[in-house]
Amino acid sequence: MIGMVLAVLATIFGPQMTPAGYGWIAGAMAVGAAIGLYLARSVRMTQMPELVASMHSLVGLAAVLVGYANYIDPAGAGQFIGAEKTIHEIEIYLGVLIGAVTFSGSVIAFGKLAGKISGKPVILPGRHLLNLAALAVVLWYGGVFLHAEDVAHGLTALYVLTAISLLFGVHMVMAIGGADMPVVVSMLNSYSGWAAAATGFMLSNDLLIVTGALVGSSGAILSYIMCRAMNRSFLSVIAGGFGTEGSAAPAAGGAQPAGEVHPITAAETAELLREAKSVIIVPGYGMAVAQAQHTVYEITKLLRERGVNVRFAIHPVAGRMPGHMNVLLAEAKVPYDIVLEMDEINEDFPGTDVVMVIGANDIVNPSAEDDPSSPIAGMPVLEVWKASTSIVMKRSMASGYAGVDNPLFYKDNNRMLFGDAKKMLEEVLAALRS
Repeated sequence: MIGMVLAVLATIFGPQMTPAGYGWIAGAMAVGAAIGLYLARSVRMTQMPELVASMHSLVGLAAVLVGYANYIDPAGAGQFIGAEKTIHEIEIYLGVLIGAVTFSGSVIAFGKLAGKISGKPVILPGRHLLNLAALAVVLWYGGVFLHAEDVAHGLTALYVLTAISLLFGVHMVMAIGGADMPVVVSMLNSYSGWAAAATGFMLSNDLLIVTGALVGSSGAILSYIMCRAMNRSFLSVIAGGFGTEGSAAPAAGGAQPAGEVHPITAAETAELLREAKSVIIVPGYGMAVAQAQHTVYEITKLLRERGVNVRFAIHPVAGRMPGHMNVLLAEAKVPYDIVLEMDEINEDFPGTDVVMVIGANDIVNPSAEDDPSSPIAGMPVLEVWKASTSIVMKRSMASGYAGVDNPLFYKDNNRMLFGDAKKMLEEVLAALRS
């Protein structure tokens, strides 16, 4: 944020600004600030993943527009000759390429996260050949762009590049299943950073280069961490195909869960919590949708006052974006020291009396360890079934984002508390207080 503020100030007070330009800059900043303030005040915490994706799209669009403006500007083009001119044009070409992919990919990610587009992967026949063909065309027109006789010919190459890049961004993200959306968000975050860095090279702005590189590299590292948490390679995420819509039927080919589901009431849940000495809460997207984090905090506070050891277990891909659950719990004032990552708490489940799973599914699925044929086989999960009793809160028996059924629901030591998470937790809280 500080880096971008400095970049804006450097632009405003730079020697290239004219008195007439200040009016346009002020107007643009007023519009942008108004939109930003409105979003900050109106967007719910559950909508943060969609907001992040939309912001990434704006960064990509900005990189594209700056690339075109920089190429058309006579003053900008005339200051480079020879090898410097070639390098500058490569910077423009790469900036438009990365920016366009980031823009269209982020728009599709927004649609999937907001539920406006199906979370099911859409994979075209021969998609990798299509991608290779698109790459060949981009490289060909890159040569055309570098050897363009005038701006008009160069713009034609940029138009082709932009169209192909926009289509590639749509194609890439549409082929990625809903279960991989957390990785996609962090990946697009990285892309937006590299787009900003490319813009910095275009404008010879060292500050923008550094800021963009920080965002790009941290996003890439985060994407790697997310892939490790899902036991998937980054290339397999880009290849797509993992994850269907949340209401999909269990995936064929895997072992089908067997057993009886044991429902439980809010009063019975409160009784189990009252008698427990150790409780672990596993939040998921269901908690975010129900806006139940504040009620969770009230229950946590009450239990801790009664001497119960309450902690939270956070899976790296819980929710729809990295850190989603941490943000929600922080908003509800849950103490940081009782919010633990998967690696820190997984070995503690066997000694836990009660585990409450609030709207999570794939991240607590024992198929990842027990069923080699499962689509999520090998994915590290929270081993909640090893506790004395696990209570899963869900609206229904629908599968999670990966589209596979969960054998946890049928285990003898598991109980299902059906209903809206906030409503049921409020009933649990009332029973505890009484």
